[in-house]
Amino acid sequence: MYFEVQKGMVRLIKPKMLKLGSKIAVISPSNGLAFLFTDIYELGLKNLSEEIGFEIVEMPSARMSPEELYKNPKLRAKDINNAFADDSIDGIITSIGGYESIRILEYLDTPMILNNPKLIMGFSDATTFLTYLNYRGMVTFYGPSIMAGFAQIKSLPPQFTKHIKDILFSNKYPYIYSPYEKWTNGYKDWDNLYTLGECTEFYSNEDGWTFLQGREPVEGKLWGGCIEVLEFMKSTDYWPDKDFWHDKILFFETSEDKPSPRHVGCMLRNYGIQGVLNKVKGIIFGRPKDYSNKEKEELERTIIQIMTEEFNVPDIPVAMNMDFGHTDPKWILPLGCKVRLNPNTKEFTLLESPFRQGFIL
Repeated sequence: MYFEVQKGMVRLIKPKMLKLGSKIAVISPSNGLAFLFTDIYELGLKNLSEEIGFEIVEMPSARMSPEELYKNPKLRAKDINNAFADDSIDGIITSIGGYESIRILEYLDTPMILNNPKLIMGFSDATTFLTYLNYRGMVTFYGPSIMAGFAQIKSLPPQFTKHIKDILFSNKYPYIYSPYEKWTNGYKDWDNLYTLGECTEFYSNEDGWTFLQGREPVEGKLWGGCIEVLEFMKSTDYWPDKDFWHDKILFFETSEDKPSPRHVGCMLRNYGIQGVLNKVKGIIFGRPKDYSNKEKEELERTIIQIMTEEFNVPDIPVAMNMDFGHTDPKWILPLGCKVRLNPNTKEFTLLESPFRQGFIL
């Protein structure tokens, strides 16, 4: 059995590895966009089944309207609880993000979840329950959702599908993350059946990511998500305590709301005021969606100023424009697992499997 651990986690709770044919529960914990955009949702389900090889189990919330979901945070949490309690279900993936999944946290049966660990993956507003469950000891997965990622598989570089299968199926670690060959800011109109699942303009990623500071390689455990959603959680019962931040490598990304470089700086500054920046080993930032080159440069200047001038942590490696978050294709990042960040070689390596030994039977 796996038991809940609070301060000073003594054991990382890992799910069993998935395999072809594993049953994946689909949930809508944040917003009812699957109800509004049925075609792109069903394309995502089709790709998850045919391209990745999973069996799909839709939970009651999956296709509910935005109004129904908004009025029923307890029902959304119940879907998560039931998916973890159901031994026939091997993993959970969100349909899409949203903006107020923070409301479901009080209804999660956290002890039961931690005693029945399995893959749970999403991004954006899923940051709330992914970071909270990881804070309580369980590995969670920041990665593509049904409608934003899996629905676009055939329009994205083959490297994306390979990455998904490598993380979820291969169990070959250490795993070195590689920059995708090209990237895009978004998707074509979900109401247009002729371009369904296609992406907007692609850009070359030949320069990969960049390091703003740091000289020596560091190792730490991953933790993070959408930097705006994390703001919703601060000072709540679901926010990590002061002892949590030691030996962490934080990852942050920005949403389609496109916070300004100054606004991102204000959010990062708050981690400095909390004393977090003096405890963590490194920080990585996802490529900011819809930023111009000028805005990216302003963001980099802002981050350097905060790290070096305001909080005097110039030796912590900080990497920018990495392949996770609201641009595509996305990496899968397992919260709680140890990674190495090397400014000298520009390498980012997952050092351990996010799964415990043994396959699902």
